[in-house]
Amino acid sequence: MAFDLDALNREIGHDPLALTEFALGLDQKAICTTNFRPFEAVILHLVTRVRPDIPVVWMDSGYNTPATYRFAEELTRRLDLNLTIYHPHRSRAHRESVEGPTPEIGDPRHAAFTEEVKLEPFRRALAETAPDVWFTALRAEDTPERSRMQPLSRNADGLLKVAPVLHWTAKQMYQYLQQHDLPNNFDYFDPTKVEDKRECGLHLQH
Repeated sequence: MAFDLDALNREIGHDPLALTEFALGLDQKAICTTNFRPFEAVILHLVTRVRPDIPVVWMDSGYNTPATYRFAEELTRRLDLNLTIYHPHRSRAHRESVEGPTPEIGDPRHAAFTEEVKLEPFRRALAETAPDVWFTALRAEDTPERSRMQPLSRNADGLLKVAPVLHWTAKQMYQYLQQHDLPNNFDYFDPTKVEDKRECGLHLQH
């Protein structure tokens, strides 16, 4: 289906619900990825209010905080998420027994760690779900790279990437949570990023 991405980004790029309705209205196979980080309930509520059974994919590295796992359980129940979880091939206990604790960013092994716990599971998820449309909770405030992205874009494989809340501020995200009585999770840590403004690589490759 052909459409003008630039025109759509200008017309509805700042309207998360309109973006969501447009992308799901294409009637193509769609997924929404999540990591259950702060404000993640916003994107999950947006997509499920339009399509309640949309497949939701979580790449669980095994390194999440206890609060994040509890938040994932609560939100899955609250929104009745059609959730599939992808894990690394090795468990955290297995990996750490062989290679030790999580390598620091400056450690040459950090790239291999990120590949193992996040990027490979994501490629596996894409291969198994084979979506035409991918919803993500990217926000321009998150990193310099994301500030240059567009709400609607296509990757090299032709996958339509939809970031409905790309242009929303933290205040707008908070207001949405309040409006819809949704929970939040601030006790979150991503060992592949460590620093708040650092990319893990997933959205640079895809």
